[in-house]
Amino acid sequence: MKRRQFLQKTSLTIPSLALSSSLLASCSGKEQSIVPIQTDKEVIIIGAGISGLAAAKVLNDRKIKVTVIEAQEKVGGRLRTDRTLGVPFDEGASWIHGPKGNPLTDLAKNAGANTFLTNDDSLAIFDTNGSQYSDRATERAYKDYENSLKEVQNKGKIDQSFQQVFGALYPSNLNDRLWKYMLSAYLEFDTGSDISELSSLDFYDDEAYNGEDVIITNGYDTIANYLARGLNVKLNERVSSIDYSGEKVNIIANQQKHSADFVIITVPLGVLKQNVIAFNPPLPLDKQQAISKTNMSAVNKFLLIWDNIFWNNDLQYIGFTPETKGKFNYFLNVKKFVNTNGLMTFAFGNYGKQTEQITDSQIIIEIMGNLRAIYPNAPNPRQMLRTKWSSNINSYGSYSFATNGARSTNFDIIATEVSNKVFFAGEHTNRAHRGTAHGAYESGLREANKIIKLLD
Repeated sequence: MKRRQFLQKTSLTIPSLALSSSLLASCSGKEQSIVPIQTDKEVIIIGAGISGLAAAKVLNDRKIKVTVIEAQEKVGGRLRTDRTLGVPFDEGASWIHGPKGNPLTDLAKNAGANTFLTNDDSLAIFDTNGSQYSDRATERAYKDYENSLKEVQNKGKIDQSFQQVFGALYPSNLNDRLWKYMLSAYLEFDTGSDISELSSLDFYDDEAYNGEDVIITNGYDTIANYLARGLNVKLNERVSSIDYSGEKVNIIANQQKHSADFVIITVPLGVLKQNVIAFNPPLPLDKQQAISKTNMSAVNKFLLIWDNIFWNNDLQYIGFTPETKGKFNYFLNVKKFVNTNGLMTFAFGNYGKQTEQITDSQIIIEIMGNLRAIYPNAPNPRQMLRTKWSSNINSYGSYSFATNGARSTNFDIIATEVSNKVFFAGEHTNRAHRGTAHGAYESGLREANKIIKLLD
């Protein structure tokens, strides 16, 4: 998966996020002397995703009493791996984007996660009649695509979506199949948003680490499980209210009361948007508005397994240019890094949401319709796994994006602590690295650091 492919900005380093070396050492597993903090203060962290676990580990290593409350039956949040078919299917995070300088690189190694270097150039793109686009045609189109992104960003307006600005600049390209493929498999996959909802100003104002992306091959949950070692995690406890009106913060989960001096809320943006957690007093108005005006994507994944390979196994990626934007147009050759005859495909943008209302059998029909345009004799798969992120009550979406009609400063507002007692972490609180596992991880370290500074 290419991320921030048209613009490589100078990547943020961890010190720029105000993270101390002790915090980094604590969460990477590196040996370093960590001075305990003498305090009777307690911290509750809501959510055992990577941001919550990162924060909890740092605080726990400083001997601060910390409890993690998680609604699901296991840790990880959107670092969730399904192994029911005998191979790891990462429903959420799969890649480490830009491994050079990325804090997840060392963390993954220490956790025992195996990685495979993905080659985005190992790609063939096919049209609806089964013909392959020539290298020359795709290279020329891709250069034009990169230029169009820069032009949209230059001409962007707060009240106009990416689609509106792009359509005004390049009206004929909106219905061109190859262009719909690039806008979907690259931009909508990357940002998470349908281009009709994506900000024309801030769609690419975030940052990227350097280096070619790697995919974790034995399950992203290995990182979550590693971080959770030794932590006090309470599973299957769904938080319904947070009262921070008094000296202590009082939390109700499964009708049971928990109290602490500080709380770090790491639930996904989609959960905050659903207002399933009642706050007393209500959150500040600017934070409520930022949550309301920032959206979650619906990138869904589909893993299909066959008895035999019928595709070109030399390729890492197979592209397809259907008439419907976002409709199973990008296939990852799983056989390249896992010993199984499998392809993973995706549904992006508005079509990603639509798939959640479609039955498994119809999904297979739609996917195979695309594949048989390329490989006419392709048999039906014997097994399939899928995701439904928009209707998942633990996230209500896959990851956050910069929305039309708002500015990306909303991510900063969501991240702001309230009353020095209520703190917020998660990928939706990291404007520079939103929508990524490393962005979520960094945000957990950031919030832990804030509490440590209050206690030092």
